[in-house]
Amino acid sequence: MTTIAENIRRLTGQIRELEQLYERPIGSVKLLAVSKRHTIESIIAASEAGIQDFGENYLQEALDKIQKLSPIRANWHFIGPIQSNKTKPIAENFQWVHSVDRLKIAQRLSEQRGPSRPELNVCVQINLSAEASKSGVALDEAQTLCDSIEALPNLRLRGLMAIPAALPDIESQRQSFRSLAIEFARIKARYAQLDTLSMGMSNDFEAAIAEGSTLIRIGTAIFGHRD
Repeated sequence: MTTIAENIRRLTGQIRELEQLYERPIGSVKLLAVSKRHTIESIIAASEAGIQDFGENYLQEALDKIQKLSPIRANWHFIGPIQSNKTKPIAENFQWVHSVDRLKIAQRLSEQRGPSRPELNVCVQINLSAEASKSGVALDEAQTLCDSIEALPNLRLRGLMAIPAALPDIESQRQSFRSLAIEFARIKARYAQLDTLSMGMSNDFEAAIAEGSTLIRIGTAIFGHRD
């Protein structure tokens, strides 16, 4: 059984190889460790292996981890669906939110972040495959939501995020990611500070890197399967 540190070394090597293969700048793809439902000990092991960015989906679980892991150097990313009555603890405890999909949520995060904290980094979540079971705005609505977020205080618009439908081969995966990358480039032309294209997980990160992802969200390939 491989260790978390070995998994991270292997993954980092794969990412660097894929950057070269697809002519991406070396170091342009960041690794976000999806630590939901994994133990405090596993997160510490990942931190000791060099991971600084951790993604959580479930608020109460995440808040408990953030409190217990306060001594470690970590950036906490909220990547799950957001209920409007849960925005305050998200605004107060996370550095990043990847799953903003409506203006009401952005407004509440802005108000509850307040001017005393650093700006909250946010990505707009896109529902690429129009799945009713997934959060996110339609691709053709992304620009409007980005425009509204850009006008809000205490938030910093950083980019787009998507969780596409599972597809069987790399070419179909690439086609799905390509549509998001095209929209990202279009919006980035309007807002130069956009630097984050959050797409790609354990089963499709090669396709995501090929199409321009700057951040891949990996859980199983780092921590193994949850018990």
